[in-house]
Amino acid sequence: MQFSDRLRVRYTKLHRVVGRVYVTGALVLAPLGAYIQYLDEGLVGATRSFTIASIVDAVLLMTTTGVGFFFAFTRMIPQHRRWMTRSYAVALVFFQVRLIMGITGWDQPLDWAVLETVVWTCVAFSILIGDIANQLYELRSMRSRPARVPIVQAVPAE
Repeated sequence: MQFSDRLRVRYTKLHRVVGRVYVTGALVLAPLGAYIQYLDEGLVGATRSFTIASIVDAVLLMTTTGVGFFFAFTRMIPQHRRWMTRSYAVALVFFQVRLIMGITGWDQPLDWAVLETVVWTCVAFSILIGDIANQLYELRSMRSRPARVPIVQAVPAE
């Protein structure tokens, strides 16, 4: 709903409410997730590198979301859209890791080294994926615009 131009224009107030919920969730839950991962080091034997990956992901999520919110607040909508696309790409790291681990079967039995590699890879590519999505959006919007044909006026013959 947040990315649909038609729905965003038609339900502007809902877009703002959902956006505020997302921003609040990202800014509160990202550091909480990093802290929980830090606690998991001692409880389940996760490595320090895995905790650092969680911290990097949390910082990326809070930064991209904060910048996106700032641009929305200052009504700089094109920049807001770009930064929130990056934010969503970073937020999807949580889902991507579980999807990759589940599809490949690498989650059974759990190997911390494999999980760590998948997490770092997803974190590393998250901003790139968001930027690719931004470029595709811009290319698509450029193609959908009708070409401007200059109007040539006939010059009367003398």
